[in-house]
Amino acid sequence: MQKIEALNQALFLTMNATPLTPTWLIRTASFIANDLIWLIPLALIGMWLTGGDRRRELAIRSCLVTAIALGLNQLIGLVWQHPRPFMIGLGHTFLQHAPDSSFPSDHGTIFAAVTLTLLVGGMKRLGGAALIVGLAVAWARVFLGVHFPLDMLGAVAVVCLIYGVLAPLWTLSGQAVTRLVVSLYRALLAHPIRSGWLRP
Repeated sequence: MQKIEALNQALFLTMNATPLTPTWLIRTASFIANDLIWLIPLALIGMWLTGGDRRRELAIRSCLVTAIALGLNQLIGLVWQHPRPFMIGLGHTFLQHAPDSSFPSDHGTIFAAVTLTLLVGGMKRLGGAALIVGLAVAWARVFLGVHFPLDMLGAVAVVCLIYGVLAPLWTLSGQAVTRLVVSLYRALLAHPIRSGWLRP
């Protein structure tokens, strides 16, 4: 475990920005680290509003995998509190963050969950785009000093575990869950749907 942690810290230091890093690069990385996460809900909403049943099913599945994986992250953080780099005085920090457990990364988990669900579900272009953006966000959060590289790999591992456990259950009940969510959507937003503002 000590060797893995030493490697983790060494990788972090090779990726971490320094006081000599250009300001424009710090600002760009800050935008990537903080703001690109909003592309995920926008993409899922777009899938729901413009796609057919298959896209809606993938949007629901993405949300479910993400929610369960984030819940597992919280449990891991309670059982094993892994400090962030700035909590142990390692490297340089250019992004404000609460001093909570770093492992696994929640940002990494969100992108990994949506990316895996879309790629396995056959949406290669959107899944590929999510992968590219997710890699950029993972890099930026390590670069700015709030995560270690293994925090990101841990996020991928958590998502793969949750997806694998959920897959057979989704095969059995995924269509029923999708029908239920679609029914709730149509009931709650009946007026804008009847008015033609939203797709049924």
